[in-house]
Amino acid sequence: MTTTLTAMLHVPDVEPTAAWYARLGFTIDGTASDGDETIWARLTLGDQAIMLNCGGRPPEHDRRDVDLYIGVDDIDARRAELPEEIEVIRDLYLAYHGTREFIIRDPNGFWITFGQWVGEPEASD
Repeated sequence: MTTTLTAMLHVPDVEPTAAWYARLGFTIDGTASDGDETIWARLTLGDQAIMLNCGGRPPEHDRRDVDLYIGVDDIDARRAELPEEIEVIRDLYLAYHGTREFIIRDPNGFWITFGQWVGEPEASD
């Protein structure tokens, strides 16, 4: 049996959000419309997917309750190809759990961490 987990983000405006993710390298695989506006989209990055659905509220805070985490093979290349206008929350750093990461924020306040495994996590006390 195959099981997958796909995050569905509820956003105020699906079409510009999908375009923003496409600038990061996501592919827009499918959309649905109610005749007036795009109300749903499915996007992929490699073999991972997210869905965007209409009806979300604008963010009230700097960070939403859910973050996305994307594992990559070459964190330096991923950071170098990041479009200049993307808001970087935290630039490249070594995380305590053994990954090298950077964090960006999407237009709806969702944080996206890109990380690459580089070694064993630090021992905790």
